[in-house]
Amino acid sequence: MPDPQTTEPPEARRLDRNIRAILKQREDAERNKSVQDRVSERITNFAGSLRFIFLHLFLFGIWIVVNLGFLPIVPVFDPTFATLAMVASVEAIFITTFVLISQNRMAANDAKRADLNLQVSLLAEQEATQLLTLVSAIADRLDVKTDVDDAIDELATEITPEQVLDRLEERESDRSK
Repeated sequence: MPDPQTTEPPEARRLDRNIRAILKQREDAERNKSVQDRVSERITNFAGSLRFIFLHLFLFGIWIVVNLGFLPIVPVFDPTFATLAMVASVEAIFITTFVLISQNRMAANDAKRADLNLQVSLLAEQEATQLLTLVSAIADRLDVKTDVDDAIDELATEITPEQVLDRLEERESDRSK
C-alpha cells in the first residue's frame, strides 16, 4: 500500500503541516490558560447562550408573577420589585466584567495574529524582493530589456518595516497639522 504522504502533492503536505501546527498551537494555548481565564470563559459562554436567556425568563417571570399576586399560594415578598432590580443590576455588573475580560483576552489574541500576519507579510516581501533581484540579474546577464525595467529596479529595493512606520508617522503628523 503506498504511503499517503508520497502520493499527495507537495502543496497538500505543506497545507497539512501548517494546519497541524495551527491546531497544536491552539491546543497549547488552551492547555496553558489560567484558572481565571477558564472560569471567565465559561461564565461568558453561558451568559451569551439561549439557556441563560431562558433561565432568566423563567426566574424573573416567576418572580414577577409571584410579586404581582397572581399565585395566591405564594406570599408576595418584593412588591416594589426593588430586590429584583438590585439582583439584576448586580448580575449585570458581573456579567459586564466577565465580557470585558473576554474581550481583553480576544484583543490580546488578535494582536498576536496581527504580529504573525506582519511577520508573514515581511517574509513574503523579502522573498519577493530577492526573486525580483534574481530575475533582474538574469535578465541583465541575458541582455533582455523590458518595458518594466525601471519598475523592477524600484520594486527590488528593500524597504524595512521601520521605514514604513516612520513614513506613516510623518504622514499622520502632517494630516493632524
